[in-house]
Amino acid sequence: MKAAILRAIGKPLAIEEVPAPSPQAGEVLIRVEACGVCHSDVHLADGDWDLLKPITKLPLILGHEAAGRVTALGEGVSELHLGDRVGVPWIHWTCGECEFCREGRETLCSNQKITGCTVDGGFAEFLTAPATHAARLPAILSAAEAAPLLCAGLTVYKAIKASGIRPGERLAVFGIGGLGHLAVQIARALDIRVCGVDVADDKLELAKSLGAEWTVNAALETVHKKVRSFGRVHAALVTSASPAAYEAALRCLRGGGTLLVVGMANQPFKVSAVSLISAETRIVASAVGTREDLRELFALVERFPIRCRVEERPLEEVGRVFEELKSGAVLGRIVLTS
Repeated sequence: MKAAILRAIGKPLAIEEVPAPSPQAGEVLIRVEACGVCHSDVHLADGDWDLLKPITKLPLILGHEAAGRVTALGEGVSELHLGDRVGVPWIHWTCGECEFCREGRETLCSNQKITGCTVDGGFAEFLTAPATHAARLPAILSAAEAAPLLCAGLTVYKAIKASGIRPGERLAVFGIGGLGHLAVQIARALDIRVCGVDVADDKLELAKSLGAEWTVNAALETVHKKVRSFGRVHAALVTSASPAAYEAALRCLRGGGTLLVVGMANQPFKVSAVSLISAETRIVASAVGTREDLRELFALVERFPIRCRVEERPLEEVGRVFEELKSGAVLGRIVLTS
């Protein structure tokens, strides 16, 4: 099969012909029809995250937003059938036995396997996945539309859910990229009022078109002053990997507000304990989502017109796509097809 291979951290991906995997007991083989390209793929390839760098498998097929069809069943598989449309998210497998799995918090599983990091992912024509963890896709979505929901959509859905924000309340979304533009749509589907914050006018226009009530260009305006002009927000969701975005977001919150930590900034951001205490601010970190979270998101997508803005590219252009992501030139999500 054709695949984009990472053979060394910091080196470009190479398009190669490699043997197609075979499903083991409990696994399915999936013909990949589309795989979203996430900033996390770029960070993993460049070795930016000290936490994941030591466990990153090499050589590696990246990609954790893979959508396609089941083409073969491993021994003992009964959950899925040939031809089923499924997706493979970041969390490839969880043990079901550790304390976190027993608590329903499988994102913290002590023994988890990670798609496109500790096991091969979806930048290929085929991949395998545990039948228990491959997610059935909504019939109303194409593979290209569904793929980004497996990480970008799931991540912001779970974060919004964790915030406890209620209908009619205000949410600021910092960074209107792959995650942020989906966050705007999910929030609006939940009847939450949205402010979009970015440094690019085209992304702010996208936010408006998706239902954002207010927008702020952080390159031209003092964010917290502009936000306060229409009312401090109940929650701020930061998808940007920028310490400055986190610091600005904190200043936009009302008393008792919630900062949602999603964008994986390598550098620390400044926070005052006095300010946190006096405003009773909550800081909630959120990583991807569980299988149940994904089922809830898909149910929401079937009820509301939540759609990722996608641009399809051939697998061979993965290197160019990485460069576009680094430059901030991507509007929505780029999806690779093979």
